Amino acid sequence: MVLGRKLKGNLMANAFVFPGQGSQALGMGKLLADQFAAARAVFDEVDAALSQKLTALMWDGPEAELTLTENAQPALMAVSMAVVRVLAAEHGITLKEHAKFVAGHSLGEYSALAAAGTFSLADAARLLKIRGKAMQAAVPVGQGAMAALLGLDFATAAAVAAEAAQGDVCQAANDNSDGQVVISGAKPAVDRACEIAKAKGAKRAILLPVSAPFHCALMKPAADAMAEALGKVEMKAPVVPVIANVVAGPLTDPAAIRAKLVEQVTGTVRWRECVAYMAGQGVKVFVEAGAGKVLTGLAKKNAPEAVAIAAGTPDEIAAAAAQLKA
Repeated sequence: MVLGRKLKGNLMANAFVFPGQGSQALGMGKLLADQFAAARAVFDEVDAALSQKLTALMWDGPEAELTLTENAQPALMAVSMAVVRVLAAEHGITLKEHAKFVAGHSLGEYSALAAAGTFSLADAARLLKIRGKAMQAAVPVGQGAMAALLGLDFATAAAVAAEAAQGDVCQAANDNSDGQVVISGAKPAVDRACEIAKAKGAKRAILLPVSAPFHCALMKPAADAMAEALGKVEMKAPVVPVIANVVAGPLTDPAAIRAKLVEQVTGTVRWRECVAYMAGQGVKVFVEAGAGKVLTGLAKKNAPEAVAIAAGTPDEIAAAAAQLKA
């Protein structure tokens, strides 16, 4: 059992979290590749697994192509894995010895599972390529939408989505933090939800620049595709429990992890509850391994007593390692 491990000091008070789509940016991971052989090896392996020069796209663009779901998802995973491998190679920081939990936002759950040894790096890259293509293909462009409802709690936002549905699909997709809930569904229903939300006291209701309505029932074809793909891949128990998006609780059994990854495609990303669960289990430090700082900001909102650190550049990785060894 993980909880029975005897680790020095307060090492069990750490969690590693992995960013989702939207954190991609041109140039991400380039400094890591330039400075660390462990990072270069990750990027080379992902390129080989996909038979695609994904790194050239990540570093040189065009940005519009990097932003495509089928490219952004494996690219973000690659950067996260590069960070994890550099932490191990350069600083002796491993998940098994320095983390109580891992968790990832949407596609980040695959990054978390790869980092924890459930998936091989190559399999994670191929799964995310399939996932990205399937999610994009599930709904014709323009028929779906997503919107951020700011200033409403989850229960109110979910009620707004239900009221707006009127026979269409409209549901809460991401519960990111109190006051930041994303809804997803058919565009007419999401448009209605934005107006209803304002009437219910939302500070803002903002349509998001996404290419498909993720994490709602319209993604059922993508869920079916992932069920098939995941059924063909070897999965091992993670070295530390993963806090799964759709249950906001710990999983270690590969069959259960597989089932919840399929559910995740159409289900709500319960990120607020995931962070709250980890904090409630004694996590004091959240390390965001990968591109951007979105989850670092959300950790500060959802677990204000904890320390949140972004680790995406060489300097940030060194600072995170120092914090983890303190």
